Parts: sequence; structure tokens; C-alpha cells
Amino acid sequence: MRLDKFLGSCGLGSRKQLKEYVKNGMVTVDGEVVSKSDINIDPAKNEIIFSGENLTENYKEFRYYLLNKPQGVVSATRDNHDETVLDLIDVGFDNNLAPVGRLDKDTEGLLIITNDGKLAHKLLSPKKHVEKEYEVHTRDPLSDKDIKKLEEGVDIGDDEPTLPAKSFIENTDGEDVLHLIIHEGRFHQVKRMLEAVGNEVVFLRRIRMGGLVLDPDLKPGEYRELSDEELKLLK
Repeated sequence: MRLDKFLGSCGLGSRKQLKEYVKNGMVTVDGEVVSKSDINIDPAKNEIIFSGENLTENYKEFRYYLLNKPQGVVSATRDNHDETVLDLIDVGFDNNLAPVGRLDKDTEGLLIITNDGKLAHKLLSPKKHVEKEYEVHTRDPLSDKDIKKLEEGVDIGDDEPTLPAKSFIENTDGEDVLHLIIHEGRFHQVKRMLEAVGNEVVFLRRIRMGGLVLDPDLKPGEYRELSDEELKLLK
């Protein structure tokens, strides 16, 4: 792998910026300051240090995190007004991470953070029909008629009604909670679906995406790397 490609995969900047970093003596390979950014290196064998930080010590081409997104945080890489999901993660020099899809600012739950664009595209592609399960607390109890409408698809003001969904009611701490399973990702979809049956979402949490389930040990705002088994479930 070329050194500049490796540095770029660590999110250190453009090729022009990387050349400047190398030119200014900010990069060493196996303890030696290098002067060219197009030399070949092997991250598994060579030690690359940038500005005092060892980039190869824990290097992985792709990184995958499971975040329990808290309320009040936006699903973006940067924002001028609000804290973002990336602000919650110690990314080091890796600026290529991004959330897979979005959760509303006031929605909690499972959010995948990765720099694997191919996997992100697969999970978000409408053609793949990846299921997303939500725990939905509603203002009013839902009737069987309401649930049937949600499952058949409802008009939320778009060109087409929502696709058929799955659902079930689970009693949690004495409260009947709707579990809604969809495989679309329209803007504010779950909230708009409940509005379409004359109800309102008062609390929303995503608990599953595909075969990946939210870790119950992760408190809102906490994250961890995906295990190999979890990654296989997504792929």
C-alpha cells in the first residue's frame, strides 16, 4: 500500500495535504523520517507514526461501532449547532467514520458508525429490504384496526403509501409498547405512520437493524466495536 493511501485511509486529509505533512517531516516509517508520500508500506509490518501518534498500532482498514444513540444528538458527521454522534466516539485521526442512516434528534437506539461505505450502502439500499425494528411508545393505546392499518401500509403524504410492515404489542412495566418493523427509511417515517392513524409517538427507540440487535448493556451515549459475529449478521 502506498503511504499516502494509508494516511488517507486514516482520515488525515487530501493527497495534497498529506504530501505537505510528509515534506514537513511529520511522518516516520520504522523510526525514519520519510520524504516521499508515494513509497510502499505494509501496515502489518511497518510502524508508521504521524505527529507522535502510532497509526499502525491498532490499524484496521474498516472500523465498525455499535452506538446507543441518546436523545439530543444529531446523526451527522458535523453540525454547527448540536452535538453529533461522532462527537460521542473517540475517533482519533480517523475522520472517515459516518453514521449508517439517521435517527431523529429525539430518537434513541441502535446506530452503526463505520467507514465501510460499501456496507453502509447495502444496509440503506431500498432494494435490500433490511429490517429496522422500533420500540414505539404512543400517546394513546392502539386498536387492532390501527395496527392492521400500519401493517398494510398508510398514507404519510408521500407519492406512495408505506410498504407493508410487521408489528406486535409487548407489555413492558405495565405499559403496552408497539414494536414496529419496517424496511424503508423515509423521513420521520415511524412518527408519520402513527400520525396517519391519529396517534402520536412520545418515545422512540430503534432496537434492531437486520440481524443486529441493540446491546442492552449499552447505556444511551455508550458505544463499542462490533464483534466478528455481529459483523457477519450485517454482511
